[in-house]
Amino acid sequence: MNDDGYQHQLAVLRMEHRDLDHAIEILQAQPVVDQLQIARMKKKKLILKDHIRRLEDQLIPDIIA
Repeated sequence: MNDDGYQHQLAVLRMEHRDLDHAIEILQAQPVVDQLQIARMKKKKLILKDHIRRLEDQLIPDIIA
């Protein structure tokens, strides 16, 4: 995959991460909170964050000192 493909994929993953964050905030503000659903969303958010970091690592070249 080329850099443009990685950049596009990163943008999509970051948007999904932000959307999950927003959805979690909305759910937590509800009078009756579904803790299991929130936990699942937080887990998915962490998985997305790890995937984002891996893609960022592939875009940044290693510098050998």
